[in-house]
Amino acid sequence: MAFLMQQMMGDKLKNFMGGGGEDSGASGGDGKETAESKGMTREEFEEYQRQLVEEKIERDKEFATRKAERANLRVLLRDKYRLPQSAQDDATVQMAGDDIDVPEDLAKMVDEDEEQEEKNDSFMAKLQNMDVDFETIKTTAQTTMTEVKQAAEEKCVLM
Repeated sequence: MAFLMQQMMGDKLKNFMGGGGEDSGASGGDGKETAESKGMTREEFEEYQRQLVEEKIERDKEFATRKAERANLRVLLRDKYRLPQSAQDDATVQMAGDDIDVPEDLAKMVDEDEEQEEKNDSFMAKLQNMDVDFETIKTTAQTTMTEVKQAAEEKCVLM
């Protein structure tokens, strides 16, 4: 019950009583963290801020690299399956530079797909690459069938 009353009346009471005095030392007048609010000296606080900025830059760099790797993979898949290119993916790959590789896991998956396609398409690929005269095959097959029919008629009384 007290929780419900606090939620309903808390803000109104804080405004009425002048803010309640909570969190007054946690931040400066403009809402930014200060060395005093963190309980550090000025030098420690500056080092802390520098580390935060370096970590953020490193995270952003890793994110951009992963994003470019994915875009590179999409470009390669579009080339493979002859799909229309995406200007956004091309721009992402160009921004990252030439040092972007396809991630190992994704490259492994693509290689497995290619091997499977080669196994499935091997007969069709061979058939397409062959220079075969289909008329000759057709006449040979018809000749063989007529010979089989004649042999069957000679040996079988019912035919």
